[in-house]
Amino acid sequence: MASGCFLDYVDPWVNWTWLSTHVPLFWDALQQHIALTAFAVIGGLVLSLPLGVAAHQWPSLRNPVLAVFGVIYTIPSLALFALLVPYTGLGVVTAEAGLIGYTVLILVRNLLVGLESVPQDVIDAADGMGYRPFARLVRVELPLALPAIFAGVRIATVTTIGLVTITALIGLGGLGQLIYKGLIENFHTPLVVATVLSIALALVVDLALIGVERLAVPWSRGTAG
Repeated sequence: MASGCFLDYVDPWVNWTWLSTHVPLFWDALQQHIALTAFAVIGGLVLSLPLGVAAHQWPSLRNPVLAVFGVIYTIPSLALFALLVPYTGLGVVTAEAGLIGYTVLILVRNLLVGLESVPQDVIDAADGMGYRPFARLVRVELPLALPAIFAGVRIATVTTIGLVTITALIGLGGLGQLIYKGLIENFHTPLVVATVLSIALALVVDLALIGVERLAVPWSRGTAG
């Protein structure tokens, strides 16, 4: 984004004339915001599924896994990015490493809650039907844990949408770039519009995930919210 591109437009709150001629700017920022969020959540799922299953199968791993990612989760996002920059540089790798680190704790914890909520009599029945541990996990335990997993994905996704804006400080940020530019150049239009778009994105994605959950896990309809 070119420096000073907002300086010729000084107008309180929303300058509709300027906005109408800069729609592609917001569209590009929204697409980057969605891409950064999606990659972070998918990357978090790829890491959290084996970690969560391992922590469930071997309880001695539970506390160390939760502790490590709990520490990462407590580090302020700006500080975490600053710690990563010397090793990964300014760019997508740093942004995604930090964002994925924040999602893993949420996803692992919800996966564990889901697996631990599977009734013991269901597990015993699966064993009695001849299911081996891996088959039981895939065909019985994980499907029954899906409501908790979906809840974790929803929380992680909405949280990541908010955190992506912080990556504007390392040259990315999607809508966060517009918020940051509008703030430092005292031009309200990009700041206000990008903020509204980021909130709307979080709401739309959350509702979409609820819809997906209702289709994929129909027995969770009474508890989804």
